[in-house]
Amino acid sequence: MSDTSFSSDDLIHRQDSQLLIIDMQEKLLPAFKEKIRNNLVTNCQLLIEMARLFEVPISVSEQYPQGLGATISELGLADIDIPAKTEFSSWPALDWPSPFNDDCDRPRIIVAGVEAHVCVMQTVLDLIAQGYKVYVPVDAIASRFKLDWKMAIERFALAGAIVTTTESVLFEWCGKAGTPEFKQLSQRLKVKNQQD
Repeated sequence: MSDTSFSSDDLIHRQDSQLLIIDMQEKLLPAFKEKIRNNLVTNCQLLIEMARLFEVPISVSEQYPQGLGATISELGLADIDIPAKTEFSSWPALDWPSPFNDDCDRPRIIVAGVEAHVCVMQTVLDLIAQGYKVYVPVDAIASRFKLDWKMAIERFALAGAIVTTTESVLFEWCGKAGTPEFKQLSQRLKVKNQQD
């Protein structure tokens, strides 16, 4: 692990973070407006792709997959074991140690997915209660209605989560310029920005 003793405690480091994708499911996403859905999927894809590049572990949850279907194939998560849940919070379905224990080496969680004011919200609050430091990229979460999304963001901040963006997460994982990883990230963002 690189020496991070002189950097801010609020920065995300690839060595001590993990990515959680919540309920990006086949029968749930069609309920979102096309532009919202497309932006959400694009930013989740980007987080997943760069998490793999930076060797950040990825976890995924699915809400009642018998009714809402599997995680969308566009995210490329077929290689990940995905626990099913019926509770809105993903926390009970995750097998993670508490950061209050010495055996937790990844206490920073980046949370993305849907819906911001329901499953994402309840998961974020539970993770904070368990002692995790939670980061929510607002362009990688969504609700069907803008007011719900907006109020969720306000509540995340009030609860102690760090509200951020996908690009901020990626550059914090990267840490510095001039590396092959930085070049890959820059190229990927260039392609994304051309598509926007």
